[in-house]
Amino acid sequence: MIPQGMTDRRDLHLTIGMEYCHLIMKRWVFAAAIVVLLIPSLAAFGEGGEVFHLAIDGSINPASKDFVVRAIAQAEDEGASLLIIELNTPGGLGESMRDIVMAELASTVPIAVFVGPAGARAASAGVLITLAADIAAMAPGTNIGAAHPVDLISGGTSTDETMTEKITNDAVAFAKSVAQERGRNIEWAEAAVRESSSLTATEALDQGVIDLLADDVPDLLQRLDGYTLPSGITLHTAGLTVKEIRATLRERLLSYLTDPNVVYVLFILGLVGLVYEFFHPGVGLGLAMGGICLVLAFLGLQVLPVNIVGVLLILFGTGLMILDAFTPTHGILTMGGVASLLIGSFALFNIHDRAIGLSWVTIVLVVGTTTALFVFIISKALLIQRKAPAIGTKSLIGMKGAAKISINPEGTVFVNGEYWRARSLEGRIPPGEEISVVGMEGRTLLVRRVHEHRPSSEVSRNTGQTK
Repeated sequence: MIPQGMTDRRDLHLTIGMEYCHLIMKRWVFAAAIVVLLIPSLAAFGEGGEVFHLAIDGSINPASKDFVVRAIAQAEDEGASLLIIELNTPGGLGESMRDIVMAELASTVPIAVFVGPAGARAASAGVLITLAADIAAMAPGTNIGAAHPVDLISGGTSTDETMTEKITNDAVAFAKSVAQERGRNIEWAEAAVRESSSLTATEALDQGVIDLLADDVPDLLQRLDGYTLPSGITLHTAGLTVKEIRATLRERLLSYLTDPNVVYVLFILGLVGLVYEFFHPGVGLGLAMGGICLVLAFLGLQVLPVNIVGVLLILFGTGLMILDAFTPTHGILTMGGVASLLIGSFALFNIHDRAIGLSWVTIVLVVGTTTALFVFIISKALLIQRKAPAIGTKSLIGMKGAAKISINPEGTVFVNGEYWRARSLEGRIPPGEEISVVGMEGRTLLVRRVHEHRPSSEVSRNTGQTK
């Protein structure tokens, strides 16, 4: 017979054991539930979200850099499964390329760089952008390579062999580190920089520079379905929606203004507009259009590698042409202005590669047109102003008009509907001051201030201005 105390203790131990087992079972169920809930999240990279797509067709510059970096950030914020960058570029600026590569390497969303469509290329800066992607793909009929950095970074103006070697070695180290990070052909990455080596799409696949070939973006998505990244993530792209990321209005505007040819033309048009306003005083079309062109040109000059000597030579050449219109040098100053314009134009941008730089055709056309404008239009207009008047010159004596520019002691006045060179007989006369013609010396009017007050309508009639 078992004593009552021992029975109670046995029941107590049994009860405690059952409660302990029940608690353990609850914990296992809770842990299993957490695992079940986490499985979809762990598979989100390969099966959830959308595929984002953007196209870069042109040079790599600050505008395209901002576009790509913004697209990567947007893809991360919206939980995209994949970001496809369709690339066709002749190259671009080294700093912009490095910013894009850094954004690719730091991205939490898998990035595929697709060199396409057929006929596209990933040259110069495009090589590093392709190598830095999680997935590098090319379309048949495309090519990749020629990533020598000297022309790209220094503008091809450096004659210091030591500096050239430093730039090249730095670019080689960067290319090798990117290729090593993504498990691609390190030897070819070095050859692309040192020797400007280039490969076709098939050669790039055979040499381990890229991961696969695809005809277009839909074909790329089919080939990537079930593709396993080096990180262990398996992509499931079949049936996913493709979301197109487009450049904003600001990015499109900056993209146009990072074309050296566009910026150069705007700069010259701005100067011509101001010159036109100089010859036709008053706030008018020349000032408005010239000011707008110059503001747009300065926006582009802020982001492009500009040589300040080139800017000064262009301004100096324009000044010589203007001076020649007033000084009888038989075209000597105009010839000097043309030479200064040409030299300044070729030296304006520190981009030696004409594939992404200022075209010599643009330079010749712009300088030729500008020269013709000064020689055949402005000079002719000034000759007309210098012609003997159709009416008797003595009939101008006693007429009233207005000073158009400061007369100190000589300047320009507007009398009887025409512009005249004038000399003040009583000190400086400021612009807008009413004058009276008291005599003539050749074709130069001798003028004095009109001290009495006149109605504004009369002043407007004599000056040719509306008030």
